[in-house]
Amino acid sequence: MTHPIIEIKDIHVSLGTGAGRVDILKGASLMAENGQSLAILGPSGSGKSTLLMVMAGLERANSGQIIIGNADITTLGEDALARVRGRTIGIVFQSFHLIPTMTALENVAIPLELTGISDPFPRARAELARVGLAHRVNHYPQELSGGEQQRTAIARALVARPAILIADEPTGNLDATTGVEIADLLFEMQRDLGTTLILVTHDEALARRCNRIVRVANGCLIEAAA
Repeated sequence: MTHPIIEIKDIHVSLGTGAGRVDILKGASLMAENGQSLAILGPSGSGKSTLLMVMAGLERANSGQIIIGNADITTLGEDALARVRGRTIGIVFQSFHLIPTMTALENVAIPLELTGISDPFPRARAELARVGLAHRVNHYPQELSGGEQQRTAIARALVARPAILIADEPTGNLDATTGVEIADLLFEMQRDLGTTLILVTHDEALARRCNRIVRVANGCLIEAAA
């Protein structure tokens, strides 16, 4: 039996208190295995981005467990949580989140520097070449197209070879043609590296490219046929 790389157990997230309380996630549970591609599908406001943030350890749940590998990240302090996240999870955001004062090469090198690699630039350069940007390594984000910025973000997310890649609406800020190219690249990299891909999206066609689809509805997760 394949061991789950991430397991979410009975996660509850709410905002506010009393009459103003809003329940965003209500007992959400999910398991993903090594090397799987999993789509979390739902409309805007359904709670899927909150689930992503909690899953990545960027927000805290009110209750429940999130187990990544052998670590229950809901019990960890901030420093230990950051170490687990840095070793295990890469994240691609809809809005790229590149540092504007750094070149593409410097942006991609950041995760390697954080893990203590003394000379990260050769590996960062190779990763940019892998996503088709060998000729753009010294360009700043504002000098790159939207598709090139997202390719840089993918390279940054995967350069440290995390076990899990979380992608939040990765084609949402791109035109249709570029969006297909970026989706193709994501799935190609995921297959080549054996990474578990968790794709958060409202796009049914993109979700159907994954091995599994889970729908977010009323704060709960419902397994659907892919």
